Amino acid sequence: MKPLTSAYPSITEIRQSLATNPFPSSERDRNVQFLTMLKAFFSLLSADADADLTAVDELSLSLVDSDAYRLAAAEMQRDPDVAALIQERYQPPTHDLARLITYPVGSLGQVYAAMLQDSGFERIEMPLDLTTDTAYVEYRWQQTHDLWHVVTGFGTDEISEIGLQAFYLAQFRLPLAGMLVANALIGTTLLAPEAMPDLLRAIALGWELGEQAKPLFAQRWEEAWEKPVCQWRAELGLPLEGVLGR
Repeated sequence: MKPLTSAYPSITEIRQSLATNPFPSSERDRNVQFLTMLKAFFSLLSADADADLTAVDELSLSLVDSDAYRLAAAEMQRDPDVAALIQERYQPPTHDLARLITYPVGSLGQVYAAMLQDSGFERIEMPLDLTTDTAYVEYRWQQTHDLWHVVTGFGTDEISEIGLQAFYLAQFRLPLAGMLVANALIGTTLLAPEAMPDLLRAIALGWELGEQAKPLFAQRWEEAWEKPVCQWRAELGLPLEGVLGR
Protein backbone atom coordinates (compact mmCIF):
# COMPACT_ATOMS: atom_id res chain seq x y z
CA MET A 1 0.00 0.00 0.00
CA LYS A 2 1.31 3.46 -0.88
CA PRO A 3 1.87 5.94 1.96
CA LEU A 4 -1.04 8.30 2.54
CA THR A 5 1.10 11.34 1.74
CA SER A 6 1.70 10.07 -1.82
CA ALA A 7 -1.83 11.21 -2.68
CA TYR A 8 -0.77 14.81 -2.18
CA PRO A 9 1.31 16.89 -4.60
CA SER A 10 4.81 17.89 -3.51
CA ILE A 11 5.90 21.53 -3.23
CA THR A 12 7.63 21.19 -6.61
CA GLU A 13 4.45 19.83 -8.18
CA ILE A 14 2.39 22.67 -6.68
CA ARG A 15 4.79 25.25 -8.14
CA GLN A 16 4.68 23.60 -11.54
CA SER A 17 0.89 23.49 -11.44
CA LEU A 18 0.66 27.17 -10.54
CA ALA A 19 2.92 28.05 -13.46
CA THR A 20 0.76 26.22 -16.01
CA ASN A 21 -2.75 26.23 -14.52
CA PRO A 22 -3.15 28.99 -11.93
CA PHE A 23 -6.66 28.05 -10.78
CA PRO A 24 -8.19 24.61 -10.12
CA SER A 25 -10.19 23.68 -13.20
CA SER A 26 -12.13 20.70 -11.87
CA GLU A 27 -13.81 19.50 -8.72
CA ARG A 28 -11.08 16.88 -8.30
CA ASP A 29 -8.38 19.58 -8.48
CA ARG A 30 -10.18 21.64 -5.88
CA ASN A 31 -10.51 18.62 -3.59
CA VAL A 32 -6.79 17.89 -3.93
CA GLN A 33 -6.06 21.53 -3.19
CA PHE A 34 -8.18 21.38 -0.03
CA LEU A 35 -6.57 18.15 1.16
CA THR A 36 -3.11 19.56 0.52
CA MET A 37 -3.95 22.56 2.68
CA LEU A 38 -5.20 20.31 5.48
CA LYS A 39 -2.13 18.09 5.32
CA ALA A 40 0.24 21.06 5.59
CA PHE A 41 -1.89 22.71 8.29
CA PHE A 42 -1.90 19.70 10.59
CA SER A 43 1.73 18.78 9.94
CA LEU A 44 2.66 22.16 11.43
CA LEU A 45 1.30 21.09 14.80
CA SER A 46 4.07 18.54 15.32
CA ALA A 47 6.84 19.68 12.97
CA ASP A 48 10.43 20.43 13.97
CA ALA A 49 12.10 23.65 12.80
CA ASP A 50 13.16 22.45 9.33
CA ALA A 51 9.96 20.53 8.65
CA ASP A 52 7.98 23.51 9.93
CA LEU A 53 9.39 25.76 7.20
CA THR A 54 8.65 23.13 4.57
CA ALA A 55 5.06 22.82 5.76
CA VAL A 56 4.59 26.60 5.76
CA ASP A 57 5.94 26.77 2.21
CA GLU A 58 3.59 23.99 1.12
CA LEU A 59 0.60 25.56 2.83
CA SER A 60 1.35 29.00 1.42
CA LEU A 61 1.69 27.77 -2.16
CA SER A 62 -1.46 25.66 -1.93
CA LEU A 63 -3.43 28.78 -1.00
CA VAL A 64 -2.31 30.93 -3.95
CA ASP A 65 -5.19 29.81 -6.17
CA SER A 66 -7.84 29.79 -3.45
CA ASP A 67 -11.00 31.89 -3.38
CA ALA A 68 -9.76 33.50 -0.17
CA TYR A 69 -6.59 34.66 -1.89
CA ARG A 70 -8.43 36.04 -4.91
CA LEU A 71 -10.75 37.98 -2.59
CA ALA A 72 -7.79 39.34 -0.62
CA ALA A 73 -5.95 40.38 -3.79
CA ALA A 74 -9.05 42.18 -5.06
CA GLU A 75 -9.86 43.95 -1.80
CA MET A 76 -6.32 45.19 -1.18
CA GLN A 77 -6.38 46.97 -4.55
CA ARG A 78 -8.90 49.43 -3.19
CA ASP A 79 -5.77 51.30 -2.17
CA PRO A 80 -4.46 53.00 -5.34
CA ASP A 81 -0.79 52.59 -4.41
CA VAL A 82 -1.24 48.87 -3.77
CA ALA A 83 -3.20 48.50 -7.00
CA ALA A 84 -0.45 50.27 -8.96
CA LEU A 85 2.24 48.00 -7.52
CA ILE A 86 0.27 44.85 -8.34
CA GLN A 87 -0.75 45.89 -11.85
CA GLU A 88 2.81 46.97 -12.63
CA ARG A 89 4.13 43.63 -11.28
CA TYR A 90 6.89 45.63 -9.59
CA GLN A 91 10.02 43.48 -9.44
CA PRO A 92 13.09 45.19 -7.99
CA PRO A 93 16.63 43.85 -8.39
CA THR A 94 17.70 41.01 -6.10
CA HIS A 95 18.57 42.30 -2.63
CA ASP A 96 22.37 42.55 -2.46
CA LEU A 97 23.12 42.03 1.22
CA ALA A 98 26.85 42.62 0.80
CA ARG A 99 26.07 46.10 -0.53
CA LEU A 100 23.22 46.86 1.84
CA ILE A 101 25.32 46.14 4.93
CA THR A 102 27.53 49.12 3.93
CA TYR A 103 24.65 51.59 4.14
CA PRO A 104 24.55 54.03 7.10
CA VAL A 105 23.85 52.45 10.49
CA GLY A 106 20.14 52.57 11.21
CA SER A 107 19.13 52.75 7.56
CA LEU A 108 16.64 50.23 6.24
CA GLY A 109 19.26 48.56 4.04
CA GLN A 110 21.83 48.21 6.83
CA VAL A 111 19.40 46.98 9.49
CA TYR A 112 17.79 44.52 7.09
CA ALA A 113 21.10 43.07 5.90
CA ALA A 114 22.45 42.86 9.45
CA MET A 115 19.34 41.02 10.64
CA LEU A 116 19.60 38.44 7.88
CA GLN A 117 23.33 37.94 8.40
CA ASP A 118 23.02 37.68 12.20
CA SER A 119 20.15 35.20 12.00
CA GLY A 120 21.64 33.12 9.21
CA PHE A 121 18.44 33.45 7.19
CA GLU A 122 18.63 33.17 3.43
CA ARG A 123 16.28 34.93 1.07
CA ILE A 124 14.59 32.58 -1.39
CA GLU A 125 12.86 33.97 -4.45
CA MET A 126 9.50 32.32 -5.06
CA PRO A 127 9.54 30.64 -8.53
CA LEU A 128 6.03 31.69 -9.51
CA ASP A 129 4.46 32.68 -12.80
CA LEU A 130 3.30 36.22 -11.98
CA THR A 131 0.45 36.27 -14.49
CA THR A 132 -2.24 36.34 -11.81
CA ASP A 133 -2.65 38.96 -9.11
CA THR A 134 -2.59 36.32 -6.38
CA ALA A 135 0.70 34.88 -7.60
CA TYR A 136 2.25 38.35 -7.63
CA VAL A 137 1.00 39.12 -4.12
CA GLU A 138 2.49 35.83 -2.93
CA TYR A 139 5.80 36.63 -4.63
CA ARG A 140 6.00 40.15 -3.21
CA TRP A 141 5.04 39.41 0.38
CA GLN A 142 7.49 36.50 0.48
CA GLN A 143 10.19 38.75 -0.99
CA THR A 144 9.64 41.49 1.61
CA HIS A 145 8.64 39.44 4.67
CA ASP A 146 11.89 40.13 6.53
CA LEU A 147 11.53 43.84 5.77
CA TRP A 148 8.18 43.77 7.54
CA HIS A 149 9.95 42.26 10.56
CA VAL A 150 12.45 45.12 10.51
CA VAL A 151 9.95 47.94 10.07
CA THR A 152 7.37 46.67 12.56
CA GLY A 153 9.90 45.46 15.12
CA PHE A 154 8.29 42.04 15.52
CA GLY A 155 10.96 39.45 16.28
CA THR A 156 11.42 36.05 14.67
CA ASP A 157 10.57 33.88 17.68
CA GLU A 158 7.38 31.85 17.34
CA ILE A 159 5.04 34.16 19.26
CA SER A 160 6.38 37.34 17.64
CA GLU A 161 6.01 35.71 14.22
CA ILE A 162 2.33 35.09 14.92
CA GLY A 163 2.01 38.71 16.00
CA LEU A 164 3.31 39.72 12.59
CA GLN A 165 0.87 37.32 10.92
CA ALA A 166 -1.97 39.10 12.74
CA PHE A 167 -0.54 42.36 11.38
CA TYR A 168 -0.71 40.88 7.86
CA LEU A 169 -4.33 39.88 8.41
CA ALA A 170 -5.29 43.40 9.43
CA GLN A 171 -3.46 44.87 6.44
CA PHE A 172 -4.70 42.66 3.61
CA ARG A 173 -6.23 39.39 4.84
CA LEU A 174 -3.36 37.17 3.70
CA PRO A 175 -4.83 33.63 3.73
CA LEU A 176 -1.64 32.02 5.03
CA ALA A 177 -1.63 34.44 7.96
CA GLY A 178 -5.11 33.33 8.99
CA MET A 179 -4.06 29.69 8.81
CA LEU A 180 -0.89 30.29 10.86
CA VAL A 181 -2.75 32.24 13.55
CA ALA A 182 -5.35 29.47 13.78
CA ASN A 183 -2.63 26.82 13.87
CA ALA A 184 -0.81 28.66 16.65
CA LEU A 185 -3.98 28.89 18.74
CA ILE A 186 -4.67 25.16 18.33
CA GLY A 187 -1.08 24.15 18.98
CA THR A 188 -0.74 26.38 22.03
CA THR A 189 -4.02 25.16 23.47
CA LEU A 190 -3.01 21.51 23.13
CA LEU A 191 0.76 21.61 23.62
CA ALA A 192 1.74 24.77 25.52
CA PRO A 193 -1.30 26.30 27.26
CA GLU A 194 0.92 28.33 29.59
CA ALA A 195 1.99 30.42 26.57
CA MET A 196 -1.57 31.39 25.59
CA PRO A 197 -1.62 34.83 27.30
CA ASP A 198 1.56 35.91 25.50
CA LEU A 199 0.25 34.57 22.21
CA LEU A 200 -3.07 36.39 22.53
CA ARG A 201 -1.30 39.64 23.42
CA ALA A 202 0.90 39.32 20.32
CA ILE A 203 -2.12 38.64 18.10
CA ALA A 204 -4.06 41.59 19.54
CA LEU A 205 -1.06 43.90 19.15
CA GLY A 206 -0.40 42.82 15.57
CA TRP A 207 -4.04 43.28 14.59
CA GLU A 208 -4.32 46.70 16.21
CA LEU A 209 -1.11 48.02 14.64
CA GLY A 210 -1.97 46.53 11.25
CA GLU A 211 -5.28 48.36 11.21
CA GLN A 212 -3.66 51.66 12.18
CA ALA A 213 -0.62 51.59 9.89
CA LYS A 214 -0.51 52.63 6.26
CA PRO A 215 -0.34 49.73 3.75
CA LEU A 216 3.13 48.23 3.96
CA PHE A 217 2.48 46.23 0.81
CA ALA A 218 2.39 49.47 -1.19
CA GLN A 219 5.95 50.43 -0.23
CA ARG A 220 8.81 50.29 -2.71
CA TRP A 221 11.40 49.62 -0.04
CA GLU A 222 14.15 48.99 -2.53
CA GLU A 223 14.00 52.57 -3.80
CA ALA A 224 14.90 54.03 -0.40
CA TRP A 225 17.33 51.64 1.29
CA GLU A 226 19.17 54.63 2.73
CA LYS A 227 16.12 55.94 4.61
CA PRO A 228 16.40 55.39 8.40
CA VAL A 229 14.12 52.72 9.84
CA CYS A 230 12.75 55.24 12.33
CA GLN A 231 11.71 57.51 9.44
CA TRP A 232 9.97 54.62 7.68
CA ARG A 233 8.08 53.90 10.91
CA ALA A 234 7.03 57.51 11.36
CA GLU A 235 5.77 57.74 7.78
CA LEU A 236 3.84 54.48 8.07
CA GLY A 237 2.25 55.18 11.44
CA LEU A 238 4.23 52.57 13.39
CA PRO A 239 5.85 52.97 16.84
CA LEU A 240 9.21 54.67 16.37
CA GLU A 241 10.90 52.20 18.71
CA GLY A 242 9.19 49.20 17.06
CA VAL A 243 6.43 47.14 18.60
CA LEU A 244 8.82 45.41 20.97
CA GLY A 245 11.20 48.30 21.47
CA ARG A 246 13.45 47.10 18.65
